[in-house]
Amino acid sequence: MTDVDTLIVGAGIAGLTVARILAREGQRVAVLEARDRVGGRVWTSRSDDGVLDVGASWIHGIDGNPVADAVDALGMRTAEFTVGSYQPDGRPIAYYSPTGARLSDEAAARFVSDIYSFNEQFASTVAASGPNTSFGDAVEATFNQLKWDDDRAMRVREFLRHRTEEQLGVWLDDLDAHGLDDDAIDGAEVVFPDGYDQLAAHLADGLDVRLEHEVTRVRWTPDGGTAETAHGSFSAGRIVVTVPIGVLTSPDFVIDPPMPEPHARALSGLEMNAFEKVFLRFPRKFWDEDVYAIRRQGDAGRWWHSWYDLTSVHGAPMLLTFAAGPCAKETRTWSDERIANSVLEALRGLYGDRVVEPDLVHVTRWQDDPYSRGSYSYMTVGSDRSDHDALSAPIEDVLYLAGAATWTDDPSTVTGALKSGHRTAEQVLGRPVPYNTLWADHSD
Repeated sequence: MTDVDTLIVGAGIAGLTVARILAREGQRVAVLEARDRVGGRVWTSRSDDGVLDVGASWIHGIDGNPVADAVDALGMRTAEFTVGSYQPDGRPIAYYSPTGARLSDEAAARFVSDIYSFNEQFASTVAASGPNTSFGDAVEATFNQLKWDDDRAMRVREFLRHRTEEQLGVWLDDLDAHGLDDDAIDGAEVVFPDGYDQLAAHLADGLDVRLEHEVTRVRWTPDGGTAETAHGSFSAGRIVVTVPIGVLTSPDFVIDPPMPEPHARALSGLEMNAFEKVFLRFPRKFWDEDVYAIRRQGDAGRWWHSWYDLTSVHGAPMLLTFAAGPCAKETRTWSDERIANSVLEALRGLYGDRVVEPDLVHVTRWQDDPYSRGSYSYMTVGSDRSDHDALSAPIEDVLYLAGAATWTDDPSTVTGALKSGHRTAEQVLGRPVPYNTLWADHSD
């Protein structure tokens, strides 16, 4: 096929954003997608058991966010759920001590105050840190400055470890000190009772999307590019690659000739994480009333330390927890039943015999997905925040990279994916385009 101006590899949010803008601006565009659906890591499981967002779930901060603007214009139903990004407070959270007793409001407030006090000092430590400093190194340097007693420091240290695992799916010693510099939430957070995949479906509407077209090699010259698939080769004047970092760095996906050194160097500093969701639906609710989340301190919370109450979102008693970092790696080969039993054992440490057997268990398997090879990327020790944007620089005005990992401020979010796609479309067109081009025909 040679009758298109721009070829997009990947029908995730970034790829669909690029394609939709270019098509609306008069270009001939085709999208090649390896899966049998659009959306990439925005994936909603739909069955008689209900709707589950097994990929992306949240908009992390709706203020000034083009994803929130798109969702509003498209009429997608949302529910406020502001405890993402591992926030210590802001909404009711039930904290439990290492002994399994719920902290009083006063004790929880002291703990949260310690987190904020630490964060203030930690920001200065990270800003002054040298190259090749890990997040864990910066944490310990900050504790050395604060000189807190062991128990006080341990509780906050646990919180920080869980934070890097839950936000980025990585152990804190494997993350660069600047790996969470973009951790800011502007406005409330929302989730999608009817499924986040509606966004992908709206963006894909009317586009030429070729499903089950896995691209294995991209060839490019200053004159254009070709994408090779089992269905043949597809050529265009420009190619935009939007596959996840896990695919971009795998031997099964080849860019020929290899990307220039600045891109290769930036790519070498990013890796795909280990992060899975565990949904458990119960016949009745046995946990705390009127809280958004439950969190456990101490060794008993080494793996299963945080549960999110999705009852109000799904209309049935449901908890969501995460296998993240070392936990996700160790439980990767476990059956869903074994993972559920491990989670239930942790819950019994808080609620005893009140815990009932779930009537639904769903465990994601993003680490084993050949088209993602993980949930999202993180900055390895020694990488730089500028690496994200470095990947987005056009190569000979022929080859472009887009996706959440190419956007510095929100590199692990749908927001980052959409913004990166918008930027790439502007690069291809050589002029600015308003975001509302994406949804203008839906906001009558």
